[in-house]
This record gives sequence, structure tokens and C-alpha cells, in this order.
Amino acid sequence: MKKYKILAVAVVFLAFQKIPAQDVVFRSQTKLVVVNVSVKDKSGNPVTTLKKEDFEILEDGKKQDISQFELEKLANDLLPPTEPEGPKQLEQRVAAPKPAAPATATVAPKAPAAEQVSRKDRRLVAMFFDMTTMPQLDQLRAQENAIKFINTQMTSSDLVEILTYGNKLNVIEDFTDDRERLLADLKKLVIGEGTGLAGAAATSGDENDDSGTFTQDDTEFNIFNTDRQLAALEDAVKKLAAFPEKKALVYFSSGISKNGIDNQSQLKNTINSAVRANVAIYSVDARGLQASAPSGDASTASSRGTGNISGTNQQSRRNSFNDSQETLTTLSADTGGKALLDDNDLSMGFKQAQTDLGSYYILAYYSKNTAEDGKYRHLQVRLTNTQLTAQGIKPTDYKEGYYANKVFQKFTSADKEQQLQEALTLGDPVTDLPLVLQADYFRVANNRYFVPISVKIPGSEIALAKKNGAETTDFDFVGQVLDAKGKVPTGLPNWATLGVRDLIQVKLKDTDVAQLEKRNFQYDTGLTLPPGNYTIRFLARENQTGKMGMFEEKFAIPDLSTEKALKLSSIIWSSQKESVSAAVGSASTDKRVNANHPLIENGQKIIPSITNVFRKDQTLYVYFEVYDASVDATSKTPSVAAEIDLYRGARKVFTSAPARVNKLATTRPGVTPFNFTIPLDKIAAGRYTAQVSVIDETGRKFAFPRGQIAILPDQPKQEAAN
Repeated sequence: MKKYKILAVAVVFLAFQKIPAQDVVFRSQTKLVVVNVSVKDKSGNPVTTLKKEDFEILEDGKKQDISQFELEKLANDLLPPTEPEGPKQLEQRVAAPKPAAPATATVAPKAPAAEQVSRKDRRLVAMFFDMTTMPQLDQLRAQENAIKFINTQMTSSDLVEILTYGNKLNVIEDFTDDRERLLADLKKLVIGEGTGLAGAAATSGDENDDSGTFTQDDTEFNIFNTDRQLAALEDAVKKLAAFPEKKALVYFSSGISKNGIDNQSQLKNTINSAVRANVAIYSVDARGLQASAPSGDASTASSRGTGNISGTNQQSRRNSFNDSQETLTTLSADTGGKALLDDNDLSMGFKQAQTDLGSYYILAYYSKNTAEDGKYRHLQVRLTNTQLTAQGIKPTDYKEGYYANKVFQKFTSADKEQQLQEALTLGDPVTDLPLVLQADYFRVANNRYFVPISVKIPGSEIALAKKNGAETTDFDFVGQVLDAKGKVPTGLPNWATLGVRDLIQVKLKDTDVAQLEKRNFQYDTGLTLPPGNYTIRFLARENQTGKMGMFEEKFAIPDLSTEKALKLSSIIWSSQKESVSAAVGSASTDKRVNANHPLIENGQKIIPSITNVFRKDQTLYVYFEVYDASVDATSKTPSVAAEIDLYRGARKVFTSAPARVNKLATTRPGVTPFNFTIPLDKIAAGRYTAQVSVIDETGRKFAFPRGQIAILPDQPKQEAAN
């Protein structure tokens, strides 16, 4: 994943709350802008003697009045090591009932540990255990090193919080310096939680497997896992945003695997949220130092084919390992933390956080610009004492700006349009509305390809508003396609300066609304592009609530004119066909596009699945095209055969009826189309490697593209949704 350098300000919105008197106190219903600033001399040592009068803050060049000022002076004095104690004894002591209060006393509710300890001059360190990425051995290693930190490396300045992510984000312990409590919590972690998701790998087939046999890919059910893991991390940093101090989040994982539908927007949004919350992420790879045997180890099934001899299997494993660490590096580098990789001492993440999180100042002000216009505001922090600056003393490590609030319901039409444009083009994506995207390609001329774009939004995320007795909502869709140089390709239609622009109204009957939790909203459109490498950014906004979501991914259109092997289009897997008039999206209503639309036949349109998850009570439709098949010299016709095979591991469990096409399509030159219709009721539920076997019998060419599909059990009739 690409690294993104993002700068923003820590904006913390705090209502009045009771905080111990020695903590930083912000008692106001008005929104504050909070800025944390480190000041160092020319030798890099912290300067801790400054006063409020020594600072000034400029917002968009205008001086602001500093209303709150506090120095956080952090020491690094190690606490004495704790005495070894078994987990049972420790848990009993922590859970032991306290003496009862006298009957005449007023007993106040017991506050969480985080509220009992002052945060003044304390270092806030959050431990985050992502169980979904770690197998059991890695979870144990992370647990042991966290215990080691509490036992031997915790300082008098440290307050520690514990969070885990299994199937949801859990706050195990709020910020506390109670080491007994922390140790008990760590030893009670459920080892093995979430490991069902830890084996996720790329959803594409193994390109190095040339044996003719196939292994099962478990990630089809986990198509959203990377987004979920990043979203859980985003939720964690948003919880930490309530504290105005600097925070360090030590993130234990076994890497974040790329899963075939990578959403760069969720990665950017997680980073931006951490920057706003003033959280530096210290990513710790719980796998430690790795040494991979040439043929792999016992953690996965043995590889097949000649890859073990040629070295391609080992290279593939190494590339996958590096990819899983790349996201960790990006998260840390772009939030001001560090990634601790390839080291068996996992407690180094805590040590680095302690080193980096030194003394600093907390400044806060009420912005003189009260307009809630949603615009970006630039910040500058300066020292007013010229003698200090002459000595090389200067403020560092503060964030350079923030986005102002804006209430969506108060947006004008121009505001709404500007919001879409800015959200699509600025480096601050929004991911409140989850969506996935698929871009395919079909040749329409020698150097032009039609690219159908399909977008799926979970129905449970759609807020509907009653209007005239019916349930309605509408969506704005904006898409931008950029070439390898980051520029908009030439030749896009005039109506689509950004590539795609649609406003779609959705009307649902009461029966449909009742099933909304179980169905998806799918939009499709399309563009015509030349061969090349592209990036697509796609934004959807639901206009009742203003919730927006963005998806960003790279895709490539091959130049089939230079291809010597059998030439194929994308493979479309689908369980749905619908009338063109009922399809959602601009491409479905543009007659010029529909005339040669590869997915439209006899007024019916194939809707790509995107996630390739189907049910036994559905029908599987598979569509693809072969280009420039060889023609028999006598009959002047091609002869291309194809079939669909499903594998579970190395065992073939299903083969479709073979199809042979002996004629070309009439709408586009050199196209041999294939349509398969496969009822799924006779196929057992499970996950399959699906192979499309295609043979040009005249030209003696062949291709065997593969993908992964999942088949779920039948859905009860009373719950079935269209």
C-alpha cells in the first residue's frame, strides 16, 4: 500500500466533565481547538520553562487568543520490578471485595480506573491487540511481551490502557497505573480469539502453482477484513481523542494482509483520524524475526508444482510477508510513530513510545472564525521571545491544520456539490458509509476498452426517510479515474469531468424496507478507456444523513493487441440479472453505451457480484469474452470450447456442461462471447476455487483463469430478499 504523508491538527471537542483538578481542564460547551507542541533546543533537548506568553498561534494567518495552557513534564524513572505472581492469585487479589462502607455513609459509584488517576504529567500508552491478524503463537508472544513491559519497563509517568479486537473493539482496561490490575487483565486475554480470520491471504490464485491442482483460499468470506481491522483501529483512536494529551498506541498484529479488494481510502481515513486525535501508532509485528524454509513450514499446507524447485514459491511467500508489513509501516510513519518489525523483543514498541513521548505543552483556543463551513484551516505556532529563537529554540511536532465542522442539513446545493468535489480530491477521505467496488474490462475496439464499474453498499447502512407515505432516499455518486501519471485520461465524455457523476433516487416498498438489513444496494456505471494502469476513486453520499464513503483502488487494462496467448476479457461472476430499465446507474440509461454493452443481452443485464458470495437457492451466471480466436480456413468460423470447474483443495467437485461457440458476435468484431448458467442447489455450501477452462481448438491456444467463490446455505423463504 502506498504511503501517505498527512498533516492535520488534533481537534478535540470537549463538553464539561469532572476531571481531577490537577489535570488539564476544559470547562466549556464551546468547541475548542487543542494543539500539542513540543519545544526543543538546538541539541534536541526538551525545553520545559516556557509560559503561555511565550507562544502565539495563527489560524489562517490570524492570531488567536490562547485560553488554555499546560505543561506535561514526563519523567522516565523505572518502577521497581514486580514480584512474580501466578495469574490465579493475582486475579483473586484484584477481584477481592473491598470492606463495606458504614451504613450511614453515602457510597458513590465506583469509577473506572482511568478516572481515578490524574493524567497530569503522565504518558498515555494504549495497548491494542488485533486478534484477527494473529495466530495463537503470535497472540501468546504479544501477551508475554506486554506483561514484560508492565513488570520491568513501566515508568512512574506511564498510564496504560488495554484494547482488543476480535469480532468487535473491546476496552479491557481504561488508563491506569495499577500494575496488578493490568497484569491480571493481560493474563486473562483469550488466546485464540479471532484466529479464524488470521489466515487471510490474497484472494487471487497462486500464480506460482503450475501443478494443475489447487488449494482453497479462505479469504472470500473475509473480503472486508482489512477495512474492518483498519476501521477498528480508527474507532480506537477516536475513543482516545477525548483526551487532549498526546497518546501512543502500541498496535500488536501479525501484519495486515492485502485481500484482493484493497480500499486505500480506509487506510487514509484511519491515519487522518489518528492525526486528529493526536495518536502516534507504534506498529509491532508479533511474528518477530522470521526465517522461512524454502518449501514452507507446518503452518500451511504444502505447496505443489515446480515452485519449490524454481524458488518462485519462496519468493511469493516473501512478497506476501512484505506486503503484510507495508500497511504497518504506513500507519506508523504517517502518524508520527514507528514500526517495529523483524525483532523478537516485542516490548521495543513500548520503549520507543516512551522515548518519543517526551515533555510537551498543551495549548487550546477558541477559533475566531466561527463559520461552520467545513473548510481546511492552516495553523502556525511561533515563539514570541526572539531571544529564544536566536538560541535555536523552536516549537516542533505540532499539526499544521484541521477541517472545520459543517452540518450537512444546512448545506446549500453549492455546498453539497463542493463537498463532493473536495472529498474526492483532497487527502482526507471519509468512510462513514462502507462500500466495495469492482472495475472490469471488455474490448470494444483495438485500443479501446469498456470498463463496467460496480459499487455495492450494505442495505443496513442506508438511512431512509418517509416522504409522501413511501420510503425514499437518494444517493450522489462521484468517480474519478486517474492514469499512471495521476492525470485525468483524455477522451472522457463532457458530462463526466471527473469520470462519473450521478444522482440516484431510491424508492422502496414497505416489504423491501423490512428486508433492508439482508440486502445490498448496487450501482453500476461505465467508462471507455485505452489500455494502461489506472487508479479509481469513488465516492457515494446518502443524502438524508450526509453519510459518505469512499473506495480507492488501482486497476489495469491490458493491451490485448500485443498478447500472443489466448485473449480474454474479465470474468464476471453473478447471481442476478435484471431489466435494463430497472438497473441503477448512468451506464444503464445511456442508449449509446447500451448498444454495445457487453453485460446486456435481450434487455437483461448481468449484475457483477463483486464479493463472489452466493447462496444455494440462487443461479450462478458466468460471462466472459474471447477475442480474435483463430478461424478455420474452410468454414471461416472459430471453434472455442469452455467449461467451469469447482475445486475444494485438490479435489474437483463440479464440472459444468461444456460450451462450444462457433460464431462471432455481430455487434463487435472479433468477439466470441460465453454465457454459463449454473444452478447452485446441487452444490454443497462451502468455499471453492473456480477455474474457467478455455480452449481455442483451431488456434491451439488455451487459458485457465481462476478465482474464488463462496456458496452459503439456502436462505429461509420468509427472510429471502431480492
